[in-house]
Amino acid sequence: MISVRLKSGDVIDCQEGIRVIELAEKISANLVKNATAARIDGKVCDLRTRLNNDCKVEILTFDDSDGKKAYWHTTSHIMAQAVKRLYPNVKLAIGPAIDDGFYYDFDSENPFSDEDKSKIEEEMKRIIKEDLPIERFSLAREEAIKLMKERQEPYKVELIEALPEGEEISFYKQGDFVDLCAGPHLMSTGKVKAVKILSSSGAYWRGDEKNKMLQRIYGISFPKVSQVDEYIKLIEEAKKRDHRKLGKELELFFFDETAPGMAYWLPKGFRMMNILIDLWRKEHDKRGYQEFSAPQLNSSELWKTSGHWEHYKDDMFVLEDSDGREQALKPMNCPNAIKIFASKLRSYKDLPLRFNDIDVIHRNEKSGQLNGLFRVRMFRQDDSHNFVTQDQIAEEIKDIIGIARYLYGLFDIDFELSLSTRPDDFMGEISLWNKAEQNLRDVLDELCGKDKYKINEGDGAFYGPKIDIKMKDCLGREWQMGTVQVDFQLPLRFNLSYIDKNGDRKMPILIHRALFGSFERFIGIITEHYAGVFPTWLAPVQVKVLPITDAHVHYAEELMEKLSKSDIRAELDRRNEKIGYKIREAELGKIPYMVVVGDKEMANGTLSVRSHKEGDLGTVAIEEFIKNIEDEINNKK
Repeated sequence: MISVRLKSGDVIDCQEGIRVIELAEKISANLVKNATAARIDGKVCDLRTRLNNDCKVEILTFDDSDGKKAYWHTTSHIMAQAVKRLYPNVKLAIGPAIDDGFYYDFDSENPFSDEDKSKIEEEMKRIIKEDLPIERFSLAREEAIKLMKERQEPYKVELIEALPEGEEISFYKQGDFVDLCAGPHLMSTGKVKAVKILSSSGAYWRGDEKNKMLQRIYGISFPKVSQVDEYIKLIEEAKKRDHRKLGKELELFFFDETAPGMAYWLPKGFRMMNILIDLWRKEHDKRGYQEFSAPQLNSSELWKTSGHWEHYKDDMFVLEDSDGREQALKPMNCPNAIKIFASKLRSYKDLPLRFNDIDVIHRNEKSGQLNGLFRVRMFRQDDSHNFVTQDQIAEEIKDIIGIARYLYGLFDIDFELSLSTRPDDFMGEISLWNKAEQNLRDVLDELCGKDKYKINEGDGAFYGPKIDIKMKDCLGREWQMGTVQVDFQLPLRFNLSYIDKNGDRKMPILIHRALFGSFERFIGIITEHYAGVFPTWLAPVQVKVLPITDAHVHYAEELMEKLSKSDIRAELDRRNEKIGYKIREAELGKIPYMVVVGDKEMANGTLSVRSHKEGDLGTVAIEEFIKNIEDEINNKK
């Protein structure tokens, strides 16, 4: 017999070798119906996995992130099976679950038309109705290669040949369809209830522009048909809020083919970025942070010492200087912050020492991965690197989360914390990793409650575990925002030290943290969150002044001067156009307030005020209007 501890803390004694699905049957029939995968001692596995030792098991459903991925991964296989049934000569590439559904890449001689995609979706529904059992099996390398060659799947052969020696090579079978896959998957195709093919695009094999262009089909699936309908409505609403579209319409930013992945910031957009930067600076100044700036271009020796050369070189812009020395544009700021720390002898009295910066950084993202402001090659990260003693870690992290709560609260953004643990390509001693992970667990236990936060196994940085901050926007979409990372490795690699109270040299602990993530990405997210209707304090233009005729321009100019003295961002529309046309244009620009001035307003020293959100507000005295705007700005409304 073995003892199985459930997420609830209850312990069940089971027969050795019991499958997870059988364990679910012992708990409840409803759980069996909804189960999609399991987390066994932190590792996500199939429901068909056998339990041979005492362990902790969490049975996942569609409501869990990893449960969704198993559901969507299974649906990607159903789509691939449908394609092979309809178009047997098509070759299979890869088909993973992603944050919002799944995709599969195919090598097809002819592009998939809308008619083809409709046929594929209908065939998927037939496969689901057949309720085919899904079986898992493993083969030795030679047998696996032979099987895929027999099935004429060259991309699968290439994937197998690239696997490390000794790694298990597993397959999943449903009916006559077999696919190379590590899983996990649902127990049968009938567990998927509703599917929808969303779109298609081109995608290079393995993301490399030098390889063949494949066809990628995206899809979504849910346990209920109504959820598909809700998702389609969400997609339509998201299209209206697309930050790339709004960025052009509101004259915030644009992208040009001469600089892929690098935004041109227009005056209004750059003004908004500077508003965020000023806010960020003010909040960090009062908390003892010290801002610095460092070179954009650094010798490869710096990146080799930090470990980035080994783990990150492919994502860096590498070049040579005039003397033939290897250089790279910095993809992150941590080695520069370390150089600042190491520039003089430090004492324990100096710690915590918090160095923050917003230097521009560059990452050589593949062109197919670029996505507006969400995925760029040049951006400004709201970085800080905090050097602390071992005893200061918990309090420092709690202070950092406090800043995050304040900043996100200004935007009415809800967020959740999760723990990301040691990845496969980790750097350093496991004992130090265990210590760092325990530090983060202790903080999260205190802030969130024990076992009340998510754990992302293997998703930490190569130099340390991290707390991830994820927010939900007004459409319920989840976004990865900032991170807080505890790092024992880089201080060790750079031989950092401070003098403790006994006069001995001690190694500081480094906490990496970003809260907005990057200003570019954050602006993209809040543009969609607000649908371009920014709160008054953040709007690049807060007031549009609209004189009815040229005779009212002088009065409008006097108003502009008063608004400027009160630090209210205003624009004057001097054009000789009808007032209705001016109002419509200001509305399209989503400017919080429009003030119309004519004969009556000039005579009475008043303004006719219109709110973008509330419509006509009537006539208001100038002083009262300015005070109301100032109150909104000061209260961050």
